[in-house]
Amino acid sequence: MRPGPAETVPILDALGRPLAADIVAASDVPHFTRAVMDGYAVAAVDTFGSSESQPAYLTVRGGVAMGAAPEERVGPGDALRIATGGMLPRGADAVVMWEHTRESGDVLEVYRPVAPGENIVTVGEDVREGETVLTSGRVLRPADVGLLAGIGVTEIAVTRRPRVAIISTGDELVGPEEEPGPGQVRNVNQYSLGAWVRHLGCEPLLLGRVRDDADQILSLVRRAVASAELVLISGGSSAGARDLTRAVVECLGEPGLLFHGVAVRPGKPTVVGAHRGVPVFGLPGHPISAMVIFLVLVRPLLERLLGISPGEVGVKVLARLTDNLPSQAGREDYYQVALRPAAGGMEAVPVFRKSGLVTAMVRGRGMVRVAPEREGLEVGELVEVDLLA
Repeated sequence: MRPGPAETVPILDALGRPLAADIVAASDVPHFTRAVMDGYAVAAVDTFGSSESQPAYLTVRGGVAMGAAPEERVGPGDALRIATGGMLPRGADAVVMWEHTRESGDVLEVYRPVAPGENIVTVGEDVREGETVLTSGRVLRPADVGLLAGIGVTEIAVTRRPRVAIISTGDELVGPEEEPGPGQVRNVNQYSLGAWVRHLGCEPLLLGRVRDDADQILSLVRRAVASAELVLISGGSSAGARDLTRAVVECLGEPGLLFHGVAVRPGKPTVVGAHRGVPVFGLPGHPISAMVIFLVLVRPLLERLLGISPGEVGVKVLARLTDNLPSQAGREDYYQVALRPAAGGMEAVPVFRKSGLVTAMVRGRGMVRVAPEREGLEVGELVEVDLLA
């Protein structure tokens, strides 16, 4: 899938969003040579050989006003007071730090030599005119916003937020504001999936919950396909009498069902289809299973829709396992782990809780993948932990 359309927004509103186009500097930064330390603008050659015992003696001819071009020129043996950010006067090629001098009347004693270019930045040293400073697909960070302001950019093109429709199915579901009766549970997935969608920079469309009725589900899914770039259906994917999601996806029309079942635990009964160019995912009803499949299958797709460059998002850390993690060859297993500091690094502590228990999502700080070719991971093994939000 290709990235979605772009929209132009103010740079502060673009924070955390991927750039839709490269940013090219229209001018040099800085556009004048300036001091980066408080001190005195000098010709460096006039300070050569100076020391605590044999200072160089210069004549102070005044100072450089901030925000203006200096009128005075630094001649041989001259110095001008200058503050950080001040424009370097003609004839000067360095700044002596205030701490390495002593001024008495108009006489300046310099106790340490400086080299040409020391304590200054020259024209274009930070950014050159025509330089690509940020590339398409980069997720904008706070420092990037400052850079954009520094090169005079106030609005930029970012990828429009994809809309993700979220549908929860199940006769047993009630809203989070309701008191569940016998056999009923609150609708966790609608909100946990919605939070993940928003965290990734997309727009969640919460279409509510629907009973285990194929006609009702199909009607809602058709509405979702017409209004979103991606559809998530939570529940109804397990094999058996309540395997409604597969039947609904098959009824959507070409291409319809793409596959049912993945070699992933938790999340094996996942359904994946598409209609009118819109991917449709049938996720397991158990919160942990739904979250794992979202992170493993849905998140990469949303990153492509956003146009995010590979490696731009997702933080991984290395840690040593505190317990064995069993697995089965030919299947990917995902375990949630907590992290704790240990001698020489971090430890990954598996959160051994059943997939239907909501607190496992909170106790886990990250996920560890067991590759299909492995039959488990052993205690003490160094593993890669994919940090959760």
